[in-house]
Amino acid sequence: MSVRLARLLSVALIGACITAPAFARSHSKTRAGTPAKSTSTLIWRGDVATANGVVDEVANAWEKTGHGHIELQPFNTASGIDAVATGTADLAGSARASDGSAQNANLTFTPVAWDGLVIITQASNPIDSLTLKQVHDIYYGKIHNWSEVGGRNAPIDVYAVASPGDGVEYSLRSLLFGRGNQPVAAPRLYVNTRKLEEGIALNPNGLGVATLAGISGNSKIKAIPINGKRATVANIADGSYPLFTPLYLVTNPRSPKAAQAQAFVDFLQTEPAKAALRKHAVLPYQDGAALAAMDSSRRSAILAEVGARASHVAPVSAPGATYAARVAVAPTSPDTLAAKLALEKRHAASKEEARLTHVSGSVAGVSVSGTAHVEGAATTVSQPASGSTFGKVTADAVQSRARSAGATYKVNKGDTLSTIAKKHGVDVTDLRRWNHLKNDRIRLGQVLQVSNG
Repeated sequence: MSVRLARLLSVALIGACITAPAFARSHSKTRAGTPAKSTSTLIWRGDVATANGVVDEVANAWEKTGHGHIELQPFNTASGIDAVATGTADLAGSARASDGSAQNANLTFTPVAWDGLVIITQASNPIDSLTLKQVHDIYYGKIHNWSEVGGRNAPIDVYAVASPGDGVEYSLRSLLFGRGNQPVAAPRLYVNTRKLEEGIALNPNGLGVATLAGISGNSKIKAIPINGKRATVANIADGSYPLFTPLYLVTNPRSPKAAQAQAFVDFLQTEPAKAALRKHAVLPYQDGAALAAMDSSRRSAILAEVGARASHVAPVSAPGATYAARVAVAPTSPDTLAAKLALEKRHAASKEEARLTHVSGSVAGVSVSGTAHVEGAATTVSQPASGSTFGKVTADAVQSRARSAGATYKVNKGDTLSTIAKKHGVDVTDLRRWNHLKNDRIRLGQVLQVSNG
C-alpha cells in the first residue's frame, strides 16, 4: 500500500470516529422530541374524493398526535366498501350513504363532513351556468348539445364512473332522479373520479360530476354554477348551493380492529381534525347541522324542479343509456346489438303514442282507421244531446307534409343536430344512425338524411 493511500485512509477513519457520536446524539434528540406513537396501522380504502377531502390531511393529524399510522389506498367507493366487508381494510371512504343492500346493512356509515357535488367541464368551455333541470335532462339523454343550454354549437360529451355504486355518481343520481342506481346516457366511463377529471381536462366538450374538494386547485377544469349559485364552502354551508352531500367513513363492527377504527372516526370531531378538513374546502359535519335538518325538503324541491320523483322500484333506463354504454365498451357484441334493437323499438312506440295529441272531450261509437299526417285540434261545443245526436263538434285538421322515404335536409347556420331532429319529428339517435355520425358534430352545408329510407 502506498504512503499516500495510507494517509488518506487514516484521515477518513479519524473523521468517522469524530462524526459518529455527533450523529447519534442528533438522532436521539429527534426521537426524544417526537410523541410516542402506536405501532398499529389502520388500512383505509375508498373513493378518491373522500381521500382528498377527508382522510389524507386528517391521517397526518392523527399520526402527529401519536395514534398510529393510516395506510391510504384510494380507488373507488365499491372497492372500499367491499374491503371493509371482507376484512381486508379497516375503514372505507364513501360519498354516499348505505344503499340498503345486504352487504351495506352489516356496516356502519358515519357522516363526517359535507362537500359539494360539482358539474365540471374543461376550463376553456364558455358555459357559465346550468339549471338543475338542464343537468337532469343532459344525464337523461334529452339534451345533447351545448347550444341547447346557452353554450356553443358542440356535442355534450358526458363522462361517468363505471361502478354503479360509486359514491359521487350515486349521490348525484339520488338527487336528480330519486334513485342512486338510475342509468344515465353517459357513454364515456372511467374507474374513478380522478380518471374522469383527467379525461374532462382534455376535452372542451366534456361534462361530468366530481366534488369541490376533489377539484380544488385544478386549473384545467371548472365547476359550473347551478341555478346561478357557485359551489363554494360558504354556499354549501348555508344550503344555497343545492348539490351538497355528506361524506362518510365506513366501519365494520365485527372487525378485530373495530375499536381502533371507531377511534379514528371519533377523532374527526376534534379541533385538529376539523382544521385539517377546512384546508381542503370541506365542511366538518358538525358545522353543517342546518344542512342535515333541511336535507329532506331540499331533495323534494330538487325532484319537483326537474320533474322526477323518488321511487324504490327498479329504475327506468334513460333513453339510449344502455346502448350508449355498451357501444363504448363492446360495439359489436350481441348485447350491444340487442340494446340497439330495444332502443329502436322504444322510439317506434313513442312515435305511435304521439299520433293523437291536443284532443279534449269524448267521442263514442266512432271508429278511426288512421290519423297519419294530420295536425290540429278538436273542440266540443256545448249543446244538449238527444237520441243518437251528440254534442256538435268543430274541428280543424291540417294535412301535414308527409316525410318521403330518404328525405334530406341541408344544414343551415345555427342548426344543431337536436334542432334538426325536432324540426323533422325524429330522434337525434336516428339522425346519427341514418347519417353514420359518431357524435353530434355537423357542418354548414352538410346534407343529412332526415327519414329512414
